[in-house]
Amino acid sequence: MLVSTYGSRGDLEPLVGLAVRLRELGAEARVCAPPDEDFAQRLAGVGVPLVPVGRSARALTTGAPAPSSLPQRAAELIAGQFEAVTAAAEGCDVLVATGVMPAAAGALSVAEKLGVRSVSVTFQQLTLPSPHRPPLAYPGRPFPPGVTDRRVLWDLDARNANALFGEALNTNRASIGLPPVDDVRAYVVGDRPWLATDPFLDPWRKTPDLDVVQTGAWLLPDERPLPAEVEAFLDAGTPPVYVGFGSMPLHASRDVARVAVEAVRAQGRRVLVSRGWAGLAPVDDRDDCLVVGEANHQALFGRVAAVVHHGGAGTTTTAARAGAPQVVVPQAADQPYWAGRVADLGIGAAHDGPTPTVASLSAALGTALTPGARARATAVAGTIRTDGATVAARLLLDAVG
Repeated sequence: MLVSTYGSRGDLEPLVGLAVRLRELGAEARVCAPPDEDFAQRLAGVGVPLVPVGRSARALTTGAPAPSSLPQRAAELIAGQFEAVTAAAEGCDVLVATGVMPAAAGALSVAEKLGVRSVSVTFQQLTLPSPHRPPLAYPGRPFPPGVTDRRVLWDLDARNANALFGEALNTNRASIGLPPVDDVRAYVVGDRPWLATDPFLDPWRKTPDLDVVQTGAWLLPDERPLPAEVEAFLDAGTPPVYVGFGSMPLHASRDVARVAVEAVRAQGRRVLVSRGWAGLAPVDDRDDCLVVGEANHQALFGRVAAVVHHGGAGTTTTAARAGAPQVVVPQAADQPYWAGRVADLGIGAAHDGPTPTVASLSAALGTALTPGARARATAVAGTIRTDGATVAARLLLDAVG
């Protein structure tokens, strides 16, 4: 089986879990993903082959591309999928497509051409049309002010997807003899999309138009030990507050690091900062702060006082499963939604906007560090399902008999 994506580390990590579970059930699985070094290392660490596609996701993300370049980048992603996935999917029984919409559209088109079964998967529900909430706006394409009718907004969303991705997709489809697609979003979503999120953290409300299969989040137990310097820091005092923004570029990153460290110190806590794609760096040489690179979040989050992060689906789920109170500082896309879920569940705080100050972040931490938030986070941890990847793997094997 081939699992295809193009996106951040948060898009890759669930695929690691799925590929390992497929292998345990006797199926061969390989992952088609960007050629980033940390992606390759993560897959190699669990013995899953990587088929590289396109340019580095990190370089593309941190390059601060203008919204106006989105159609050009979409064309590049679609062409890359046609080239890489066509070769990788030969002999596969099922193709699982996820990641950003143009990449998923390209992968699904290849499966269509090869006559291979395909499944469209999302790791957040906000791209699935629903009467219960509005869609996300694309960068540079805000919805008209004052328009609140959700049906109208979803229609506008479909038009935007066609305007951004339709020409590039149909040009590539024509090159391999496929007919044009009239509705890119409907083509990618399909009639029976999979939602790989936890039902408690991210409850899906049924709609008459979509038969959504919610498998649970695709998690894999991470047995990697923490780096020695992290173990030593954890053992040297009270549990610190973790601060990390994952794959978010944070172009004012040094100021974000300073603000975060000062806000944590204002709460009388030590701080553990993750460099991430923003390259967060030390702000001074005091011994109450440690800056680290790659680390096992499953092992780490169970030993910290709180987790301050950007609100990616994977980080939110991992922190919730660990019982760690959270402060979400949403940067883009679905992250405000996850911030809202954290606040609604009482397991932490949602920061208002993407740019914290010392005062605003310290106030949010004050909420997350209360005994009540800790008790609620501990209770919610027990509700998080751990079998999502196994559920998905069994469904895929059932589909091919």
